[in-house]
Amino acid sequence: MYRSLLLAVSRGSAVRRAVTGLPVARRVVDRFVAGEHAEDALAVTRRLTSAGLAVTIDHLGEHAADAAAAARTAKAYLVLLDMLAPLGLGERAEASVKLSALGQTLGPDGEAVALGHARQICAAARAAGAAVTLDMEDHTTVDSTLRVLRRLRADFPETGVAIQSRLLRSEADCRDLAREGARVRLVKGAYAEPPSVAHQSRSAVDRAYVRCLRTLMEGNGYPMVATHDDRLIAVAAALAARAGRGRDGYELQMLYGVRPARQRVLAHAGHTVRVYLPYGADWYDYFARRLAERPANLAFFLRSLTSV
Repeated sequence: MYRSLLLAVSRGSAVRRAVTGLPVARRVVDRFVAGEHAEDALAVTRRLTSAGLAVTIDHLGEHAADAAAAARTAKAYLVLLDMLAPLGLGERAEASVKLSALGQTLGPDGEAVALGHARQICAAARAAGAAVTLDMEDHTTVDSTLRVLRRLRADFPETGVAIQSRLLRSEADCRDLAREGARVRLVKGAYAEPPSVAHQSRSAVDRAYVRCLRTLMEGNGYPMVATHDDRLIAVAAALAARAGRGRDGYELQMLYGVRPARQRVLAHAGHTVRVYLPYGADWYDYFARRLAERPANLAFFLRSLTSV
């Protein structure tokens, strides 16, 4: 209830204007967002990889308003990957892409437009020695995203996708993807979804996460375990061992700015820990979801407002 209410309130234009207009908000956002420019993202990438972490870089933005906006987002990724290539980080740095930012929702031809842009980004990522993971958005985009994924994997089999355990359909989707040998980032889900398509309680989402994770660990693909929950991290390790996977057979993923000390501890213990690193000027929606996901994040934000 708290989460859904906060997400609903945060979507209001008055709240958006108030938060984005606060000078202190920018300083708080810096905890979760690398900066507004590719140079900012690459500076943080160098710092994180030097500390033994891997990264996946996301250019913030969703639901391109028109074809020109979609093309600008694609260009931003191409510039980023061109700048990333000389760093020689290989699999330690990849890109995360939202298809709606590439035009997926622009009418009947939107999926084709997004696919075309995504192909360019995948080719640039491969040239940089990196890969691409497709972010998953709300339930209305799942079928389209999985169609695009399968088209991309025909030429770029390293392309991955995020699956949300919150959605009722995700266990079946994980079975299909595991059989196909796909890279799958398993997340709980950051979108408020109706009961007709999604689990509503935290415990139900967690149980579904474990079921999906078991399927991925027993399958042919590469599980990417995106959680900050130590219980689920321990479950992931146990399921991997039971499936005969070493630590090179899966990875852990966490958000930039959330439990950074824990990220370093896990990396130093021999886990591959990949940090989801967003950058860009369009930070508000991403920031609102981070506040909605964890009460501790909201408390941090509110304390910051009263400490200036």
